[in-house]
Amino acid sequence: MRMSWTWIACGVALAAANVCLAPTADARPNYNKEFWDAYPSLKAHAETKCGACHGTDKKVRNDYGKAVGEALGGAKVTDAEKIKAAFKAAEDKASATEGKTFGDLIKDGKLPGKAP
Repeated sequence: MRMSWTWIACGVALAAANVCLAPTADARPNYNKEFWDAYPSLKAHAETKCGACHGTDKKVRNDYGKAVGEALGGAKVTDAEKIKAAFKAAEDKASATEGKTFGDLIKDGKLPGKAP
């Protein structure tokens, strides 16, 4: 009987450790949603999802993502109007494509950011 309680206690401790040590998601789904809502002409690129502002590593922002981040003025902004305003502000910034702003690329139907 004592052996059963030991195994049960070990199982509970393991489950608790698993919950406590699980990695947390740092996603900003409202940024993604607002981006695709703001630029319906880019729906052909919707499979890129977060790739509009990030490369393959979601912790690293591309040049467009950095411009939007600067325009947001802080982390974890949730107000949809502030997010839309940041997208509009980033449109005027120079992109990595010579002679084009991010807004020019969007008007051309291209994703604005270059992979980092």
